[in-house]
Amino acid sequence: MATKPLKFLVFQHIACEHPGTFRDYFAADGVEWDAVELDEGEAIPELEGYDALWVMGGPMDTWQEDDNPWLVAEKAAIRRAVVDLKMPYMGLCLGHQLLADALGGKVGPAAEPEIGILEVHRTDAGKQSPFLKDIPDTSWCLQWHSAEVLQAPEGARVLVSTPACQVQAMSIGGRAFSIQYHVEIDETTVPMWGAIPEYADALENAAGAGALERFKAEADARMPQLKADSAKLYENFMTACGFRNAP
Repeated sequence: MATKPLKFLVFQHIACEHPGTFRDYFAADGVEWDAVELDEGEAIPELEGYDALWVMGGPMDTWQEDDNPWLVAEKAAIRRAVVDLKMPYMGLCLGHQLLADALGGKVGPAAEPEIGILEVHRTDAGKQSPFLKDIPDTSWCLQWHSAEVLQAPEGARVLVSTPACQVQAMSIGGRAFSIQYHVEIDETTVPMWGAIPEYADALENAAGAGALERFKAEADARMPQLKADSAKLYENFMTACGFRNAP
């Protein structure tokens, strides 16, 4: 009897922030996925039809509900998925912050925005987490955020940290994971995001004129390692959520 393919639901907040390199991993595994472009008014479907929820990044902030009223329904869906349905969850950047906000944590402007190819560090909890199996204690990643999780939700385990941002990655239970930095990137990511006014302004404010070209060159130089880490994280997510047998 044929095995039913996995089906993932993906919340997007701007068309250019999609699952990126993870799309290749989905395809290799035969994972079907539906993207809901919330910023364009698309409705959230019934969660019960999906095996996991992935929530991507975006230029808005979690507290901007007046300008983006769909955030209210999105947070409610995230809370129901993770708390009530115990669905596997992956959140990236805004998706990380939304998970914290939806579950009672605190999100706000970052005292020190992080933009560039920067180092992050596993915490003691992160060194024990199956989600970060085979990820180095210190690794390079792409950061592009001016808001952050100021306080993790009750019961969350902080897995990765930096001096500027203490909650860089976290887990809630054994099937919900989120990351502040970007692990979905490929060679098109930096120039594509650099065309978004909010992202371009944040980049130049942090690194000065001409920063986009320097950023792209550094990202390209690190791309093999960045993609290798994303592949490990995907495998770890699939195993932790029971979609793979542990090796």
